[in-house]
Amino acid sequence: MLDAIIDYRFNKNNSESIYDSILNVDLLIIDDLGTESMNSMKFTELFNVINSRLLNQNNHVTKTIISTNLNLQDLRNKYDERIFSRFVGYYNICRFFGEDIRFKK
Repeated sequence: MLDAIIDYRFNKNNSESIYDSILNVDLLIIDDLGTESMNSMKFTELFNVINSRLLNQNNHVTKTIISTNLNLQDLRNKYDERIFSRFVGYYNICRFFGEDIRFKK
């Protein structure tokens, strides 16, 4: 997702529709947050996506589900304070415990 946004920002592809969809889709699911390699540009774009969706800048209700294997301390360490504060301030945090079903196979 972040790579597609950066490609759009640098006109590597003309994917404005992908960018608009990320910001405006009714439900955005970000899976495995924390597994991506981050740099300052990706931090900025992640913040923009999270913040834009929270602020409902288009007067359109949007929901975002984020899954991660990171605990709160890991999230705080990996992402800057602005992103982390939005995670804990605006999202319902649900912890799931148990064995990984993929290992049971």
